[in-house]
Amino acid sequence: MTPSLSHPKHKLRLARPKKGRVRLLVGTRKGAFVVASDSERQEFEVQATEGLGAMVHHMVADPRAPKKVVMTALDLEHGAHIRYSDDGGRTFKRSRKSPAFADAAAGLQQRRVHHLFWLSPGHAQDPDVWYAGSSPQGLFRSRDAGQTWRPVAGLNNHPLLDQWTGGSQDSTPDGPTLHSIRIDPRDSSHLYVALSAGGVLESDNAGRTWTPVNLGTVRSFEELEERVGGPGFEDVEQEFGQDPHLVVMSDTNPDRLWQQARTGIYRMDREEGQWQRVGDNLPRGVEDVGFAILSHPRDPDAAWVFPLDGTRAWSRTAPSGRPGLYRTLDGGKNWSRQDRGLPRAHAYWSVKRQALAHDAHDPLGLYIGTSQGEIWSSVNEGRSWRCVARHLPQIYSLEVVGASS
Repeated sequence: MTPSLSHPKHKLRLARPKKGRVRLLVGTRKGAFVVASDSERQEFEVQATEGLGAMVHHMVADPRAPKKVVMTALDLEHGAHIRYSDDGGRTFKRSRKSPAFADAAAGLQQRRVHHLFWLSPGHAQDPDVWYAGSSPQGLFRSRDAGQTWRPVAGLNNHPLLDQWTGGSQDSTPDGPTLHSIRIDPRDSSHLYVALSAGGVLESDNAGRTWTPVNLGTVRSFEELEERVGGPGFEDVEQEFGQDPHLVVMSDTNPDRLWQQARTGIYRMDREEGQWQRVGDNLPRGVEDVGFAILSHPRDPDAAWVFPLDGTRAWSRTAPSGRPGLYRTLDGGKNWSRQDRGLPRAHAYWSVKRQALAHDAHDPLGLYIGTSQGEIWSSVNEGRSWRCVARHLPQIYSLEVVGASS
């Protein structure tokens, strides 16, 4: 069932392209790093570190106040917690109250936060609001710029939550997560979230109620084969139980959504209410499985993906050891490979869902963080690449902001 949406249906104005230095906020398996460029985006150096030894799944700057940086952390001393900075990431404080589940509602299993996986700043009109997603799947909100956090009961205590998430039977590697928290820039009450092994959910009332939005996607490779194999697929299509790896929203047209799922690459125009699989348009021999997908900030028809080995072995490495991005300029109808400057052989790294990012320049700069601790940069929208940082720990996330003054 599709909820009734009341937000205005209009596109947004293009932001004026920026110039000059950028900073990369890098979350890794062993801490957080701030990596800064020169004015030409050619030379990069590590400017600051935080929490060396802690797992940092996400590190995000606040577009409403760029000196504000919030990061997740998991360490032996404090467990799963949030840290925040008011000086661009030079120094951090620990939240007074980190996200934690309340007592479970009747019929639901009790959950305990293992780690915090995702961060999203709230709407521009809510300058102190932040959202966080956890493993196991939970949604949390801060109304004081990250100092304290409370669970969003409308999701965490939803009577169908265990069905949506798979409950204790969920076997997602490294733990099931709530991720891809997207806030409609036209309406602060309109939210999307994605649940690994649960699907995409939507709320039009700031999280009080939720509805699955998964029509057109499938839960497994077996269902995908059934779709290709013949009639009757509609009978097996499910409201929930899918495994979205990442959902992104177009900056200029928030009704255009992209999804990289375990079973393919999809695009949705929200008014149509159904995901369309566009990954099967990739060149022959390239499987549309992976984690990272990136929408162009000024063109809702343009996007990039980083496919991984799509065999049933699920090695999570670049196919044949030859990493490359694929770009579409027409909403997924056609894709072209972009790999100039990337390794040509025996580069068996991957790109996690939060580790593909862009800056706000023209031409657009693209940035890849790899599982081998390298950062690759393109200053011409992916036409050529160069390695700008090496020897970092395994990269979980990479966000791009303008340099602090």
